[in-house]
Formats: sequence, structure tokens, C-alpha cells
Amino acid sequence: MTDIATEETNRLIASNKVEGTNVYNREGEKLGSIYNFMVDKRSGKAEYAVLEFGGLFGLGSDYYPLPWDMLTYETEHGGYVVNLDKALLEKAPRYGADAEPAFDRTYGQSVYGHYGMNYPF
Repeated sequence: MTDIATEETNRLIASNKVEGTNVYNREGEKLGSIYNFMVDKRSGKAEYAVLEFGGLFGLGSDYYPLPWDMLTYETEHGGYVVNLDKALLEKAPRYGADAEPAFDRTYGQSVYGHYGMNYPF
């Protein structure tokens, strides 16, 4: 993966450079990495970053949609930082590789609600 912290020069980033980027909590503990992100087809706004968390070497991992607005890119970490601890993350809505959710309004409300946020869509 390209070093995002030093090679990105403008405000936009290609999706392939976001995928695989590490995600840390405020204490600097690595929580996982961005598996992909979900973009609204009509508005073009990123709604979720899907965090790959758990498992070993990608095997047995679960996928945790995080509201996109929770993430902040921090160059000193070379990745995204969220104000989140593992205990809250472990109780969050998630899915396995073979059971992707519908990503409908009801699911969105449960994801955003888990993190104390209003679902804006």
C-alpha cells in the first residue's frame, strides 16, 4: 500500500488507497483496517467505513460499519483515528464475510444509534 501520509497532496483520495488503511483509537491502539467503504449512489457521500476487525491474517474477521464522520485521518498515525474503545466496538453491529446486511434505513439507524449518532440519511 502507498504511504498515504506523505504521498497524498490534495483533499481527495482514491478508494484503493483508503482500503487497507489502519484504524486506531485515541490511545493509539490499532483496532483494525478499512476493508471498504459504502457510498450513497445518489449523493456520492461516504456513509460508512467498514472496519475489518478480529480474526488472524484476515481469517475469521468480522466487518464493522462505522459512520464515516467518526473517522479522522491523522498523519502521525498514518491512518484513521476514531474515538472508540474495543469494548464498544465488540458490541457494535457487524457481519461476517458471508452475511452482508441490506444497508437499508433500519440497519443504518442501528449502526449510527450504537455510536450515539443520528442517522442522517
